[in-house]
Amino acid sequence: MSESDKACWIVTEGIAGTENQCLGLAEALGLKPVVKRIKLKSPWRQLSPWLCFGHQYALAPDSDRIDPPYPDILLASGRKSIGTALHIKKKSSGKTFLVQVQDPRMNPKHFDLVVVPQHDPARGENVIVTTGALHRVTTEKIEAEKSKFAPLLESLLPPRVAVLIGGTSKVHQMTAASTKKLTAQLSGLKASLMITASRRTGIENAQVLRAALKGPNIYFWDGTGENPYFALLGFADYIIVTEDSVSMTSEAISTGKPVYVAALDGGAKRLDLFHKLLQEQGYTRPFVGTLEKWSYTPPHDTLKVANEIRRRLGMKEKKHG
Repeated sequence: MSESDKACWIVTEGIAGTENQCLGLAEALGLKPVVKRIKLKSPWRQLSPWLCFGHQYALAPDSDRIDPPYPDILLASGRKSIGTALHIKKKSSGKTFLVQVQDPRMNPKHFDLVVVPQHDPARGENVIVTTGALHRVTTEKIEAEKSKFAPLLESLLPPRVAVLIGGTSKVHQMTAASTKKLTAQLSGLKASLMITASRRTGIENAQVLRAALKGPNIYFWDGTGENPYFALLGFADYIIVTEDSVSMTSEAISTGKPVYVAALDGGAKRLDLFHKLLQEQGYTRPFVGTLEKWSYTPPHDTLKVANEIRRRLGMKEKKHG
């Protein structure tokens, strides 16, 4: 069997942020995964992963099935994926190589490999620590998307700033005050702006941003058609990202470009630590309404993890670029 013929499953509960990490890892491995989005019945839904038995009965009727034959490689992420992933590992008689992406909050010895960002506490012989979250951003994708969206973006005068706006989450709030502050800071930049907002930005906040940020050198994606996200990263000389998203920040620093983090209201210990570490390591700086150049060696977390899997399975490692 060639490496590309290895069967690979991705098991998540269907949350985009966790699923994209696994998809990026599968792509870095050169595999075409089968995505399994699971839904659990009670009591497994509430007690996952600590309810450690009966997982053959745990799936809800509208869940994807996990019937054999089981895969060579299983990439799982999210708390509710853990019991199912361990069940597959057991039913395969240990033949399935199980990679748990994100801290499972249980002993890593239950998995073949655990992948955690540096701001999470899990450590061990089979734990690989990354700078940030795994993702799907690659040089090849960025260049391809730059070509696709060149008619739309290359006429913007440099310097160009990609502005990646998230919004309200479990621990952050994008309030009217924080939106007004960000809008004023962006308006004061002597640069072209390429802006994308998310559903979490909120309709009212997006309207405030759109009303204030207009002009020939401002592109604001309207949410229709293909998403130019990778192209924005490619055309950008600078990147500004709101602090609510580990994923967007991790994707931004993979470009090696200056990345500024815009504050929102709220916060949480783990997320605050994530941003503190990135600033200390020279990847990011707080956004205070000004821009300056600096350089750093971007982390290649996804390839790093893919190569560790290759090493453990006796596959040939690949180099960046």
